[in-house]
Amino acid sequence: MKLIKFASAALLAAALGTSATAHASLEQQEAKTGSFYKGVMRIGHGCGEQATLRLRITIPEGVVSVKPMPKPGWALETVTGAYEGSYDYYGKTLTEGVTEIIWTGELAAEHYDEFTFRGKLHDTLEADKTLFFPTVQECADGENGWVEIPAEGQDPHELKRPAPGLHLVAPDAHTH
Repeated sequence: MKLIKFASAALLAAALGTSATAHASLEQQEAKTGSFYKGVMRIGHGCGEQATLRLRITIPEGVVSVKPMPKPGWALETVTGAYEGSYDYYGKTLTEGVTEIIWTGELAAEHYDEFTFRGKLHDTLEADKTLFFPTVQECADGENGWVEIPAEGQDPHELKRPAPGLHLVAPDAHTH
């Protein structure tokens, strides 16, 4: 009887663990406004049995000076566009920049990988808010679109395909 209970508990834990990691997610899910952020997007599976052939990450407004990390065996492309506003960046005014990062390659459905980029979380971003990075996995016959953004006050876990989120916190006070 104890063995059955243990096996049931192990199966339940495995199922819960699978659903918790069954979507695209950011490794670090909290960062300070005004800081540089190293985003690591984790991809835990393909589209059913199909390999991921392309990964697209949309960069939210207020994340500037974005630079993706190349991956061996993957082609890398960035899409640039106009920002909704302008951002002071080390004495320059930025009005456009990277709005999407695209990696093209092959990640087998049964494998895990990480896709890395860096950007500045501009100091005009509000603390205690969440930035969302809509992410799309493209496969031969379909895609997984992790693009749903919760309404104000809605729990992202209620969504079927939530966009990966980054919770912003206030920077530390300067003490000189």
